[in-house]
Amino acid sequence: MSEHSPPSPPRRHPFLSLIAARVREFCREPSAIFWVYVFPLILVLTLGVAFRNQPVGPFAVAIQTSGSAEQIRQTLERDGRFRLQMCDQHEVHSRLRTGRAELVIIPSSDAAGGHAYYFDPTQANSVLTRHLADDVLQRGAQRQDAIPVVDHPSLEPGARYIDFLVPGLLGMGLLGGGMWGVGFAIVDMRLRKLLKRYLATPMKRSHFLAAVMASRLLFTIPEVLTVLVGSRLVFGVTSQGGYWPLGLLILLGAFQFSGIGLLVASRAQTIETVSGLMNAVMLPMWIGSGIFFSTERFPAAVQPLLAVLPLTPLIHALRSVMLEGASLGSLGPQLALILAWGCVTFALALRWFRWN
Repeated sequence: MSEHSPPSPPRRHPFLSLIAARVREFCREPSAIFWVYVFPLILVLTLGVAFRNQPVGPFAVAIQTSGSAEQIRQTLERDGRFRLQMCDQHEVHSRLRTGRAELVIIPSSDAAGGHAYYFDPTQANSVLTRHLADDVLQRGAQRQDAIPVVDHPSLEPGARYIDFLVPGLLGMGLLGGGMWGVGFAIVDMRLRKLLKRYLATPMKRSHFLAAVMASRLLFTIPEVLTVLVGSRLVFGVTSQGGYWPLGLLILLGAFQFSGIGLLVASRAQTIETVSGLMNAVMLPMWIGSGIFFSTERFPAAVQPLLAVLPLTPLIHALRSVMLEGASLGSLGPQLALILAWGCVTFALALRWFRWN
């Protein structure tokens, strides 16, 4: 080498070079930016508006035109919470069967008066309509309550559906990001022969896998901030337990699902294969981990199985912090399960990963 030749630039560590390459590749894909950052915000806004706080009712009630039907109609109409339909004998039952009415009232034809209720006991709204309508009609008939009561409606933040929903959407975003942003990306690189080129470089397998996971964590930060800031500004959703515990849970969740994504893609050779594997992994968690509704709705026999799904402890921990103000110390079992999933899947991916 000549004395006057310029010194060679310092060699950057493969780990940092891979992270920089992944960031540049992601920023060149407008569709990826939309699905990662814009779509979760649209989902929060859409579901938040669809399930916003609003007055209960109106309840659809069909009244058979016989006997004291007109008196029943007038009594319920004064309450204002019912949407009343006067129908003949055939039509009232048809409306109940097709879901166009939540309650059917048939006035009695005997001299004692009274009426019969027809409703679906398996539908909460139908049962509620039955009890509300009966209460209004009994009060209209001069019924007196034996015990005085006072109602205190509670509409505080934390008790709304949107407060319940946001932690579930955060968990769903981490799941999708780990599976698609890591698993799908690796298989795509394998198909484009990029992994063979990486194999020819002086880079360890652990550097490559760790860099893919770390770059996914970088993308997770603005994704989560978009959901949290959007739900805070539009719906007033806050974290009762603060944002530092929430941030740690999000990082652990991103690590966990990145490890699962690596494992799924460790040997998949085609897009069809990895898509099938990812859907097989994600579908049980979409249904059974409590994204949109509580896992307590499922039978007790399947509760132990749902509890060990990777997404379930994460969503439960996120909701505990955001809705109940729980500390990380009280979430030991959930944290242990999240870390176990992440460490075990990363170790298995490191062992089974194949470049080509």
